[in-house]
Parts: sequence; structure tokens; C-alpha cells
Amino acid sequence: MRLNRHQIEHLAFTIVRHLNKDGKVILEDKNKVLDEIVALLTEEFQREDELDQEVRELLGKHMEEIRKGNLDYQTMYRMIKTRLAKERSIVL
Repeated sequence: MRLNRHQIEHLAFTIVRHLNKDGKVILEDKNKVLDEIVALLTEEFQREDELDQEVRELLGKHMEEIRKGNLDYQTMYRMIKTRLAKERSIVL
């Protein structure tokens, strides 16, 4: 995960604060909303981590072909990750 728990909580707090301050939402239970946003962000970051691992495994299986074809690993990585994320509705 790219962000630690404290960073995710801070991000969630900032989101809730701005939504509330701008009058875009009226919150009855600010802590519950905060907890739900933390859970959602954590889940999305975890999904991205799992996607990263899957892309690395896919490319690892085809490393010889990548070398023979003189293909750039990072370019292939981004291309595959972007395509799989779109197919699985993962926000990057």
C-alpha cells in the first residue's frame, strides 16, 4: 500500500472536512462517515496493490519474450496495469 494508515486517515479527514465546510453534505455522524471513507480508501489501495502483484507476475512469465522483443518493461507494466484496472473498475 502506498499510504500508511495515518496518511489514509488524514486524507479521509480532509475529504470530510471539505465536504462539510463547503456545505456539500450534512453529516449526522461525522465519525461513522470518516470510518467508512477510511475503509473504502484502504480497500481501493489494497486492490491496486493486488493488481500490481498480478501485473508483475504476468510480466515475469513473459520476461524472455520482453527481452527478445527489446520491449520496455515499464511501458509494458503501465499498459497492462491500465488495461486490467479499467476492466476491473479499479481507480488508479
